[in-house]
Amino acid sequence: MNIEYLPLRQLNARFRDTINHATRQLLSSGRYLKGNATAQFEKAYARYIGTQHCISCGNGFDALQLIFRAYIELGRLQPGDEVLVPANTFIASILAITENQLIPVLIEPRMTDMQIDDSLLERAITSRTRAVLLVHLYGICAYTDTIKRLCDKHRLLLIEDNAQGHGLLFRGQHTGSLGDAAAHSFYPSKNLGALGDAGAVTTNDERLALAVRSIANYGGRTPLACHYRGLNSRMDEWQAAILLDKLQQLDADNARRKEVAQQYQAHINHPQIIFLPALNSVYHIFPIFCTQRDELQRYLEENGIETHIHYPIPPHKQRCFSAWNSLHLPITERIAQTELSLPCHPLMTEEMTLTVAEVLNRFSPSR
Repeated sequence: MNIEYLPLRQLNARFRDTINHATRQLLSSGRYLKGNATAQFEKAYARYIGTQHCISCGNGFDALQLIFRAYIELGRLQPGDEVLVPANTFIASILAITENQLIPVLIEPRMTDMQIDDSLLERAITSRTRAVLLVHLYGICAYTDTIKRLCDKHRLLLIEDNAQGHGLLFRGQHTGSLGDAAAHSFYPSKNLGALGDAGAVTTNDERLALAVRSIANYGGRTPLACHYRGLNSRMDEWQAAILLDKLQQLDADNARRKEVAQQYQAHINHPQIIFLPALNSVYHIFPIFCTQRDELQRYLEENGIETHIHYPIPPHKQRCFSAWNSLHLPITERIAQTELSLPCHPLMTEEMTLTVAEVLNRFSPSR
């Protein structure tokens, strides 16, 4: 049995009727941008997340950049301000900060859930600290009461990178509504994925929402009246129509992902393979950890099981951040050296998860 990491073709085949209908509607309307489908998706997604505003944009990276840029335009941030951010994250989280001439301050994660260690935050706060960027990495909730208290105490903005957390709840409230603003990516592999690039910002702050929408539209409510020096970032009508339909399936898909994770947790039993316990997660990624990670990945590939690594090079070791290369962040580096992501998606059958577990349990490393 060959098990693909993420069979996007089959996953999206479930929405063939919607995709065909959206294509016909698009061709017949002649309205490809800023139409009814985009407005409907923004309204539906804001209602789902639990915020007053949703502003669609071109992708999740743009969404993060737009938030920081809007806060600068509104005077809440200025170049040179510091943003506390998890060291264990995809590099886009860091780039969105540096692209706005803000200073990322890398915080190590907890080994228990791989999320930002809230016990380290207060000692990292300086007179220049103005914000915390949470990343719900792997689909695990990074928000804690401690983080909220610290942000309130020090008057820090709390921004969420919810690219991997679609549908995730914290005490009945969706991530993406827990902080001052949140960025969402609808990249095809996400739990709520488009058929191309798409993203959104959610917030309850009306001034921020207006600034984000304006900046994403060349800096103004119309391209001819620019209040800010903006950019061009928007979701097209086709993607909006597809996402609107997919949104109805999101919770059911997340429930199936959780079942797959529970089956892995019940059946993986190997002394050299570590996995996270049951957590508050929508299991965008199911990570395991092994000191012989590369050998394990080759072994699984030889046995017809495709895996991915999230992420082999941490941000502070990337060439583009050479000034950080001397930093030693042992937990982040250990994760980068040992993490391996198993197939975990709504089309996984029990037979498939048991096969993966059985093959894993037979792994015999050479050293």
